[in-house]
Amino acid sequence: MFTPKKAVNPVQLPGKPEQNGWAKAPIYIDTMQYRADGRGYLASGYRQLYLMSADGGTPIQLTQGEFEHGGKISWQPDGKSFYFSANRQDDKRAQAQNSEIYQLTLAEKQLKQITDRFGPDHSPALSPDGKWLAYLGYDDKKLAHQADQLYVRNLASGAVRGLTADLDRSIDSFAWAADSEQLYIQYDDAAEGKIALQPLSGKRKVLLDQLGGSSYSRPYTGGSFSVSGNGALAYTKMSAKAPAELGYFRNGSTKQLTELNKDLQLARDIGDVEEFWVTSSVDQRKLQSWLILPPNFDRSKKYPLILEIHGGPHTAYGPVFAMELQLMAAQGYVVLYSNPRGSTSYGMEFANLIHHNFPSQDYNDLMDTVDATIAKGFIDPEQLFVTGGSGGGLLTSWIVGHTNRFKAAVAVNPVINWFSFVLNADMYNYFSQYWFPAMPWENPQHYLKHSPISYVGNVKTPTMLMTGESDHRTPISETEQFYQALQLRGVETAMVRIPGASHGIHIRPSNMMAKPAYITYWFNKHKSNG
Repeated sequence: MFTPKKAVNPVQLPGKPEQNGWAKAPIYIDTMQYRADGRGYLASGYRQLYLMSADGGTPIQLTQGEFEHGGKISWQPDGKSFYFSANRQDDKRAQAQNSEIYQLTLAEKQLKQITDRFGPDHSPALSPDGKWLAYLGYDDKKLAHQADQLYVRNLASGAVRGLTADLDRSIDSFAWAADSEQLYIQYDDAAEGKIALQPLSGKRKVLLDQLGGSSYSRPYTGGSFSVSGNGALAYTKMSAKAPAELGYFRNGSTKQLTELNKDLQLARDIGDVEEFWVTSSVDQRKLQSWLILPPNFDRSKKYPLILEIHGGPHTAYGPVFAMELQLMAAQGYVVLYSNPRGSTSYGMEFANLIHHNFPSQDYNDLMDTVDATIAKGFIDPEQLFVTGGSGGGLLTSWIVGHTNRFKAAVAVNPVINWFSFVLNADMYNYFSQYWFPAMPWENPQHYLKHSPISYVGNVKTPTMLMTGESDHRTPISETEQFYQALQLRGVETAMVRIPGASHGIHIRPSNMMAKPAYITYWFNKHKSNG
């Protein structure tokens, strides 16, 4: 629970009028993390752990100090202590990611540090027999993308064993089997969610795929599952043509339990989704890609193409239902989405090809997917459009500075200037240390080399920019820089500001409707007739 800390203003002005006619007092800030996307400017205080009887009563504070406590809590079977993760480092600037796992005993209210390495350790879970502690984490090498691995600690001996080092995929979540000898693990592989059974000793076995569908706006990977005492699994079952449904797995067989979105499928024509792979012109790597085809698609005709680019950049798209992209396809566009270098679910090496190098050859990867789509014969090469959000908004802004082949572009909550972004974003401590080789003032040339603002003089493409006015992740000042630069150059441009919206514009249903509506408005405006 958030525990306020009384903020003391070091300056007290004398002579306040009796009628209280003065303005509100200035706000004095001296903490590193003072604002967060989706939360705004933060109140003074920290999250602490409390204990309260399940029958109700007064909460008892168990943790102290100027540290954030939260996340998953795992109880010992006897209820005398529990495990949790927190970053209690004194130097949070240099150790922004360095969380450890702690044990807190209730009788003494004492903390015992369980892990000790440079890197995040989190999501602790005791085995049902109480002998093992499982958790996620990695040795921090300050790479842009680092994959969570699964570890188990023998609580009697203290020995730690890594179970998934050979997998080269990030473990998203896990759950113990009832026998305390195995764990169910969830991870993405080639843009598809999987659940595998991971024994403490021996070979893991993949139980099911098609796990996903937790992102309803765009086709991001990610889902969730739960396991019962008898080994049955409930999970989010993804589909390319409908939002996720509830899936069930037991004894090697799967079935779908719900049809919550059958009415949507009956009432609307859903565009077919086709997967294809492209060979990168940079280094011959294989790039996984998809097309959403408009309803009543006819391969003998020519269609306009929208390239839609995912954010992150260390995330991945997959064969998942995407409301925004389906709405674009419904207006007669073929929609292309892809996982260029830097995307996750293909291994650490592929994801870190853009480490300290974003954007770079990921631009070439995206152009290769466009060329491969045009080669299929049903795309009008004179009717190309591009859009994307966050990291995809950055790449959209980068693209219009490097080619004039697109008739119009929409950059959603983009980064335009890495120098100003690092010094304005809510996670500035992380971005400056993990995404760049030096601080902005130490190597400004590197920051500007990878900034779309440096190439604004090349832009001729009509470009719309869209950002939430309360976005603290990619602040709207980034959008304003590019808008004003394009205005100064006389390039056709528009700016769409979403009042009250943070980085996740689509969180409010009305904004999720507005976002693709404005995008297709801009593209329809610049689409050739006929």
